[in-house]
Amino acid sequence: MDILQDRDGDVTIVAPAGRLDAASAPTLKSALEALDAAGVRRLVIDLAGVEYISSAGLGVLFGLAKRLRETGGALAICALSDQVRRVFELAGYTPHFTVTATRNEAVAHASSRS
Repeated sequence: MDILQDRDGDVTIVAPAGRLDAASAPTLKSALEALDAAGVRRLVIDLAGVEYISSAGLGVLFGLAKRLRETGGALAICALSDQVRRVFELAGYTPHFTVTATRNEAVAHASSRS
Protein backbone atom coordinates (compact mmCIF):
# COMPACT_ATOMS: atom_id res chain seq x y z
CA MET A 1 0.00 0.00 0.00
CA ASP A 2 1.17 3.48 -0.86
CA ILE A 3 0.12 6.38 1.34
CA LEU A 4 0.36 9.87 -0.09
CA GLN A 5 0.02 12.97 2.06
CA ASP A 6 -0.86 16.50 1.04
CA ARG A 7 -2.02 19.71 2.69
CA ASP A 8 -4.76 22.12 1.80
CA GLY A 9 -4.62 25.06 4.18
CA ASP A 10 -4.87 23.67 7.72
CA VAL A 11 -6.18 20.28 6.53
CA THR A 12 -3.94 17.26 6.04
CA ILE A 13 -5.03 14.88 3.31
CA VAL A 14 -4.05 11.22 3.54
CA ALA A 15 -4.61 9.18 0.39
CA PRO A 16 -3.91 5.45 0.71
CA ALA A 17 -3.82 3.44 -2.50
CA GLY A 18 -4.26 -0.29 -3.00
CA ARG A 19 -5.85 -2.76 -0.61
CA LEU A 20 -6.62 -1.63 2.93
CA ASP A 21 -6.66 -5.00 4.69
CA ALA A 22 -5.05 -6.81 7.62
CA ALA A 23 -1.64 -6.70 5.92
CA SER A 24 -1.67 -2.96 5.14
CA ALA A 25 -3.82 -1.53 7.95
CA PRO A 26 -0.87 -1.32 10.40
CA THR A 27 1.02 0.84 7.88
CA LEU A 28 -1.88 3.28 7.64
CA LYS A 29 -2.33 3.22 11.42
CA SER A 30 1.34 4.13 11.92
CA ALA A 31 1.09 7.01 9.45
CA LEU A 32 -2.02 8.34 11.20
CA GLU A 33 -0.43 7.97 14.64
CA ALA A 34 2.55 10.02 13.44
CA LEU A 35 0.19 12.78 12.31
CA ASP A 36 -1.61 12.62 15.66
CA ALA A 37 1.71 12.91 17.50
CA ALA A 38 2.55 15.94 15.33
CA GLY A 39 -0.67 17.62 16.46
CA VAL A 40 -2.65 17.29 13.22
CA ARG A 41 -6.34 17.65 14.08
CA ARG A 42 -7.98 18.31 10.70
CA LEU A 43 -7.85 15.33 8.39
CA VAL A 44 -9.29 14.14 5.11
CA ILE A 45 -8.93 10.49 4.16
CA ASP A 46 -9.19 10.24 0.37
CA LEU A 47 -10.10 6.66 -0.50
CA ALA A 48 -10.20 7.14 -4.29
CA GLY A 49 -7.19 4.84 -4.67
CA VAL A 50 -8.47 2.12 -2.33
CA GLU A 51 -9.83 -0.84 -4.28
CA TYR A 52 -10.71 -2.98 -1.24
CA ILE A 53 -11.20 -2.39 2.47
CA SER A 54 -11.50 -5.05 5.18
CA SER A 55 -12.64 -4.88 8.78
CA ALA A 56 -9.02 -4.17 9.75
CA GLY A 57 -9.01 -1.07 7.56
CA LEU A 58 -12.38 0.02 8.88
CA GLY A 59 -11.04 -0.40 12.41
CA VAL A 60 -8.14 1.95 11.75
CA LEU A 61 -10.49 4.61 10.36
CA PHE A 62 -12.97 4.16 13.22
CA GLY A 63 -10.17 4.54 15.77
CA LEU A 64 -9.03 7.72 14.03
CA ALA A 65 -12.55 9.16 14.06
CA LYS A 66 -12.88 8.41 17.77
CA ARG A 67 -9.54 10.06 18.62
CA LEU A 68 -10.37 13.16 16.61
CA ARG A 69 -13.79 13.48 18.26
CA GLU A 70 -12.14 13.22 21.69
CA THR A 71 -9.56 15.90 20.85
CA GLY A 72 -11.90 18.31 19.06
CA GLY A 73 -10.55 17.53 15.62
CA ALA A 74 -12.30 17.13 12.30
CA LEU A 75 -12.37 14.22 9.88
CA ALA A 76 -13.96 13.68 6.50
CA ILE A 77 -13.66 10.71 4.19
CA CYS A 78 -14.08 11.11 0.46
CA ALA A 79 -14.16 9.43 -2.93
CA LEU A 80 -15.33 5.98 -1.90
CA SER A 81 -15.72 3.53 -4.75
CA ASP A 82 -19.04 1.68 -4.88
CA GLN A 83 -17.38 -1.44 -3.45
CA VAL A 84 -15.74 0.41 -0.54
CA ARG A 85 -18.97 2.31 0.16
CA ARG A 86 -20.88 -1.01 0.35
CA VAL A 87 -18.41 -2.32 2.94
CA PHE A 88 -18.91 0.84 5.05
CA GLU A 89 -22.68 0.46 4.78
CA LEU A 90 -22.77 -3.28 5.51
CA ALA A 91 -20.56 -2.79 8.55
CA GLY A 92 -22.83 0.00 9.78
CA TYR A 93 -19.97 2.51 9.80
CA THR A 94 -21.39 5.15 7.44
CA PRO A 95 -23.18 7.12 10.23
CA HIS A 96 -19.91 7.44 12.16
CA PHE A 97 -18.17 9.44 9.42
CA THR A 98 -18.66 12.49 7.29
CA VAL A 99 -18.47 11.01 3.79
CA THR A 100 -18.25 13.29 0.78
CA ALA A 101 -18.05 12.64 -2.93
CA THR A 102 -15.01 14.83 -3.59
CA ARG A 103 -11.79 15.85 -1.91
CA ASN A 104 -12.77 19.52 -2.14
CA GLU A 105 -16.01 18.87 -0.24
CA ALA A 106 -14.12 16.91 2.40
CA VAL A 107 -11.52 19.66 2.84
CA ALA A 108 -14.27 22.27 3.15
CA HIS A 109 -15.95 20.19 5.86
CA ALA A 110 -12.74 19.55 7.83
CA SER A 111 -11.58 23.16 7.65
CA SER A 112 -14.95 24.55 8.73
CA ARG A 113 -15.11 22.48 11.92
CA SER A 114 -14.05 24.39 15.01
